[in-house]
Amino acid sequence: MLHRQYEFDLRGSAPVTGAGVTAAGAVSDPCVPAPSARQRRGSRSHLSGMAAEDAVERDYLFRGLTCTDRRWRCKAGEIDLVFRDGDTVVFVEVKASATHDSAAQRIRPRQADRIASAALVYLDTLAGGGLTDMRIDVALVDGGGAVQVIENAFAGWWH
Repeated sequence: MLHRQYEFDLRGSAPVTGAGVTAAGAVSDPCVPAPSARQRRGSRSHLSGMAAEDAVERDYLFRGLTCTDRRWRCKAGEIDLVFRDGDTVVFVEVKASATHDSAAQRIRPRQADRIASAALVYLDTLAGGGLTDMRIDVALVDGGGAVQVIENAFAGWWH
């Protein structure tokens, strides 16, 4: 039988640091290893990425576009956000970093190829197929949450 020891603040019922309780007040389980530094960074990156996508989605909705998919995946890759702008399908790659410039530098040719390939697979799921009007935008989000959109960012990328 597993016993845990808890200490409670006498002014309230909130647990305080002690055996079996973390500094944040959560009950720790000695059988479950604490997350590694890499796992904590990954979790923070995931959450900041989700927040950046939310900010970009709000920006596009404010512009009058309709969001049709988030984090759409296929074997070719993943599209962060997909919108409709009338008859045009808009694929959006979201990049977040401390500055817009540093976010832009995180897009590599190989990733751009994967995004474009995934976009073509997505178009194949639509009635118009590859004849559907489309563009690929890149939305950059800085550390303050400001969004900068580069429309049709990959135009001229491929020769």
